[in-house]
Amino acid sequence: MPKVAFLISEPDIGGGFNVIFRQAMELVRRGMNVAFISSAPVLPRHVDWHPIREIYTDPRFTWLDYNQASDHHFDLAIATWWATFFNLWKVKSERYAYFVQSIESRFYPLQDRVLRAAVDATYEASLGFVTEAKWIRDYLNRMHGHAAELAMNGIDKSIYRTDGELAAPRGGGMRVLVEGPVEVEFKNVPASIRLAREGGADEVWLLTASDIERAPGVDRVFSRIPQERTAPIYRACDVLLKLSTVEGMFGPPLEMFHCGGTSIVYDVTGHDEYIVHGRNALVARKHDEAAVRGYVRRLKETPEFLQGLKAGALKTAQSWPDWAESGRQFELAVNELIGRPSIGRSDLATYSRRIWDMVQGNCIEKAQLEFRLTDEKARLEARLTADKRELETRLSAENARLEARLTADKMELESRLSAEKAEFESRLLARSRNKPFGMRAAPHAQFKPGRIMRLNAGLKSAERRVRHFCRSRHASLKAAERRIRHFCRSRWPRWDHGAP
Repeated sequence: MPKVAFLISEPDIGGGFNVIFRQAMELVRRGMNVAFISSAPVLPRHVDWHPIREIYTDPRFTWLDYNQASDHHFDLAIATWWATFFNLWKVKSERYAYFVQSIESRFYPLQDRVLRAAVDATYEASLGFVTEAKWIRDYLNRMHGHAAELAMNGIDKSIYRTDGELAAPRGGGMRVLVEGPVEVEFKNVPASIRLAREGGADEVWLLTASDIERAPGVDRVFSRIPQERTAPIYRACDVLLKLSTVEGMFGPPLEMFHCGGTSIVYDVTGHDEYIVHGRNALVARKHDEAAVRGYVRRLKETPEFLQGLKAGALKTAQSWPDWAESGRQFELAVNELIGRPSIGRSDLATYSRRIWDMVQGNCIEKAQLEFRLTDEKARLEARLTADKRELETRLSAENARLEARLTADKMELESRLSAEKAEFESRLLARSRNKPFGMRAAPHAQFKPGRIMRLNAGLKSAERRVRHFCRSRHASLKAAERRIRHFCRSRWPRWDHGAP
């Protein structure tokens, strides 16, 4: 009975681990012994989200770390992630293989050239290859010259089906589900939430492996949900908005199809394994956010079109294989790889160390560069702070100088206004005692006490106007005097006669 080892990182909720565990479960059901090897032993709490927890203690399963694995010998050891490739040589095995679920160099930004090159270099080794998607099989053949085995992913049709409970009753509007970890950039979750809102979705739900309780723009968050409890969430929604920019062959749209919904996706690699635009889902060009908004709006405004896509999605789901059929394909691939020659352990160790040294060297250079950048950033921030303080000091001094000058000008103007007022009142008082402005005495022209009071009130009003004018415009004393003269003429037309 063959012994197969899967080299894994620490398990967490995700489609990649779901596929590995499902295929391992099918191999065990078909009589093989399966070991999972990782840096630290996998504990029950690491897999409590997956059905594999039910057979965790099955004697045909072994959970090992690399030290424990040294006491075992396998027929086939399979790397499941680029980082686990570098540990393959630590495992004693007749054959070595690589289960490729995506071209993982694409997970990293273009500026990480060395890391991307190292990941791609793992596909150059003389191993056996098995993959889950046709496009990956074709890529490995075209770019690296490998004839990879193919085992398409299945689905658990006992979990994902149209009948069953709902996470919430269906309302009158369109409910959109966004799926994926929030912090993984290429999963594009925050943008998906925003576009669902901008497209007019009545409700937006989030199903995520991220440990969060709420997210901006989301009506309801489902965090770290066990697999069997995800189906009621799918069934309660109309559309899955899945806008990943890198994928191998994503499972959530297919799960949504089985639960009676449809999807909007980008034309990411692997989508065409089962998605047909306009028949069972809608496909937008990568990063075409306007198209996504338009699709959401169209599905909301045309319920009959939405129902047509749901019907097409359900038809696709009915013809899709379950895990038993997928496991049969994977078993055939494993047997083929066991019978096919592959690189020896010592050669694999040499090749792995050569690539890993390149990665480590890049990490050291990157750390040194980050240190230099941090130091330069601190220096620039200190210089900016000093310049800011100097500028603030100069601005404070200039502000104080201007305020002092303004205060002095104000005091001088008020002094001149007071002197002019006193002189003007004195001249008015002198004229009120005599004939006004040198005119012959006339009963109607002589000043009466009431007229004097009115004139004083007019003078006070004129004074207030002059003060306001001078304060706001810094007008000259002559301009103020002209305003007084004009005011007095308007109140007493004969004031000019005999005026100095």
